[in-house]
Amino acid sequence: MRSVITLLCFTFFSSVVFAQTPADNKSAPDADKPLQVAEVSCGKCKLGLTGKTCDMAVRIDGKAYYADGTHIDSFGDAHAHDGLCNAIRKAEVQGELVDKRFKISYIRLLPEVKKGD
Repeated sequence: MRSVITLLCFTFFSSVVFAQTPADNKSAPDADKPLQVAEVSCGKCKLGLTGKTCDMAVRIDGKAYYADGTHIDSFGDAHAHDGLCNAIRKAEVQGELVDKRFKISYIRLLPEVKKGD
């Protein structure tokens, strides 16, 4: 009976581990796709988009779009003093515009430029 319980526990925990979603951010850009520098922030709080919750958005060529493929909290607490609900950051991004949403396939925040540097 103990071995049956052990087997069931192992099956349950291994299925949980293998069912996890992959990391939001790809480790390397696709060399066959253009890499752009965009502004990233909260669409509602900083980029002027309509919405009820704080969600990741990108602004490319002056136009803002909600983004899919990453989460606003993937870059730290969005509501911290330097979080994406309180700051607009520059990032290297790859992706495509689909149905008025930017589908991110790669994103990397660029280092913040401090005033006076």
